[in-house]
Amino acid sequence: MGCFITFEGPEGSGKTTQIRLLAQWLEARQHTVLTTREPGGTRIGDAVRGILLNPEHTEMQPQAEILLFSAARAQIVEERIRPHLAAGGVVVCDRFADSTLAYQGYGRQLDLTTLRQITVFATGGLTPDLTVCLDVPVLEGLRRKRSGDHAEWNRMEREQLAFHERVRQGYLALAAAEPGRWLVARSGVAVYTVGTTKTAGDGTHFVSVDGGMADNIRPSLYQARYTALLADRPDAATVARPNASANVAAVA
Repeated sequence: MGCFITFEGPEGSGKTTQIRLLAQWLEARQHTVLTTREPGGTRIGDAVRGILLNPEHTEMQPQAEILLFSAARAQIVEERIRPHLAAGGVVVCDRFADSTLAYQGYGRQLDLTTLRQITVFATGGLTPDLTVCLDVPVLEGLRRKRSGDHAEWNRMEREQLAFHERVRQGYLALAAAEPGRWLVARSGVAVYTVGTTKTAGDGTHFVSVDGGMADNIRPSLYQARYTALLADRPDAATVARPNASANVAAVA
């Protein structure tokens, strides 16, 4: 089996940049990398994406929204993600099932248990090996999005500020609940690279975030905590996963 890495975070958190940098880093080390996104990544998924993000679809109900996201997810899991993992490759995905819990669960305030059941059905229980949450203050993230291509200002991004605040807090709650899978990096700069681990005065582990070109998501960052998984997957990426005793909180 390969290695499945996902990037999550509020709007404007810089996922696209980090995914590109990580993919380049992995490919330079001879790993076969599939980068993709949700919703989308397949012909059917891209069609669903157009429906979901169209700003004219203001009448869309939360229940319809979650089922559309799940339909696109089911398609990409079976069409692209599982085959690539089965071949020993690395999948780096811009959003996955955790987005449903953050946006539709915490943001829309739908029942989390129901959402998890729908998600398990759509994914067949597929869970990322590592989820990187790029955390950014809501106003800063939305400011970044507005300063970009206004044609890309979609239906989800146009939600009220309170919605986006709930989404951000949802991500942090999800990361706290599964520290063995999540890495949280926080920053207020426009472009940043995940760097080395540090320890705060109170003993808290965090990830420094800066604008340099140091290796991002480096093996040295996690390898001591990820040895067992790497041993089980010698053909997968040498990317490590923090253990449950050290969830990562980064600094702005």
